[in-house]
Amino acid sequence: MLKGERMAYFPALLNIENKKVVIVGGGKVATQKVRSLLPAKAHIYIISPKLTEELIAYVKAGHVKWHEKMFEPHDVNEAVLIFAATDSKAVNEAVEAATAPWQHLSRVDAKGRNDFITPAVIRRGDLVLAISTSGASPGYTKKLKKELETQFDDSYAQYIEFLKHCRTQIIHHITEPTAKRYALKETLRPELFDWLAKGDIARCEVFLQNLLDENRGHI
Repeated sequence: MLKGERMAYFPALLNIENKKVVIVGGGKVATQKVRSLLPAKAHIYIISPKLTEELIAYVKAGHVKWHEKMFEPHDVNEAVLIFAATDSKAVNEAVEAATAPWQHLSRVDAKGRNDFITPAVIRRGDLVLAISTSGASPGYTKKLKKELETQFDDSYAQYIEFLKHCRTQIIHHITEPTAKRYALKETLRPELFDWLAKGDIARCEVFLQNLLDENRGHI
């Protein structure tokens, strides 16, 4: 990368279920990282002499494992993601030094090696919105998240679930490519969202069945 160029991050949604994730640090930032990681069902390990009350609650609930000690290089063995989340430059540098090239490291002090950054995330069922300014303005990222949380309320979880149901039915019942594309596009009509928002699920099901019947000749 040329001097003065900003890092161009590659956006991706990672499947880290049952994979080892290590967070070095037990303060406010570490708490935020754990909170965001919990829905991903990773095996989360925290390395720190002390924890926030929220992290202690996660430990007691069995959501994370806590090694009550100072960091040692072997703590990151086999981890796919590693967070150096302490307020000590020396400790963060030690975590970086212990991290292998194939492992992905995030230093929250934004110094040294940073293989990835974690965006602000909004979850509405299977709908995941990730917001990031690539570290340029965390304040604006937070502001934008609040705006989008209002725009995309909880009704979107049911909407996305119904779209998934539609897609499953269309793929199962319609094999002709053109008809399949047409049917999938029709499920994006705005009235479906309006019906679901009003609780009229039966009307949505009728719409889907009619859509399948219209394409019966292509089944």
